[in-house]
Amino acid sequence: MVKNIGIIGCGAMGSEIAEYLSKNLRDKSKVTAICDINSQRAKELSEKIKPPPIVTTIDDLINKSDLIIETASPWVSGDIAAKADSFKKDVLIMSTGGLLKKPRLIEKINSGHSYIHISSGAICGLDGLKSAKIGAIKSVTLTTRKPLKGLASSPYLKEKNIDIEKIDKETLIYSGTAREAIRYFPQNINVAVTLSICGIGADRTSVRIFTSPGYTKNTHEIEVKGEFGSFWTKTENVPSRDNPKTSELAIFSAIAKIKEIL
Repeated sequence: MVKNIGIIGCGAMGSEIAEYLSKNLRDKSKVTAICDINSQRAKELSEKIKPPPIVTTIDDLINKSDLIIETASPWVSGDIAAKADSFKKDVLIMSTGGLLKKPRLIEKINSGHSYIHISSGAICGLDGLKSAKIGAIKSVTLTTRKPLKGLASSPYLKEKNIDIEKIDKETLIYSGTAREAIRYFPQNINVAVTLSICGIGADRTSVRIFTSPGYTKNTHEIEVKGEFGSFWTKTENVPSRDNPKTSELAIFSAIAKIKEIL
């Protein structure tokens, strides 16, 4: 049976996912509905897909879809997850930062009694982290390195009065918890929240963010220490061709998770 898919968010990630599904998974799925805060952007994406999906509201999209894919923003992702889960609709949340406002949903995700799915995003090592969680975990640290463009317009820069164009060498921009990191960098560090959901929580997961004019890739290093011993992973990501704030691997991870769900 072909599943009807709805995509919320028609930016770089949502568009690439929609085009992939329409070209490669027609025997299993059909992009039926899309929506975006920018209706013109949604219309333009609809015209690229055959058959063209309808451009509609979030509520109507959830009602019409078997699987909802969220690629919008942390400001709406939590509510989307809650609505889809209440209607027993499978939903893939990419802006995991929004789930921090819904601790009950995180509990359901970790218990396995949820219709909410999350992907590995732009990092590797979540399987090892989940295994380590069976025992005691001492610490989880994420060190992220992003090009200057990847951090542009972040709320943190404005609040701290940082002119990113004046940075001329490798600089530690932020050091703190995953919970604070997603508040300051809502479009850049959803991987920190994903890591915290799979591990020891947003208040115990440490995050450091570096930038430099010499960086060309989005790099994420994860270090986990615990009863099991320790492990360290490093993922060097090529930024999305359409959005430097998004890693191409994050888009690939979404597609891989969709294929699992289907």
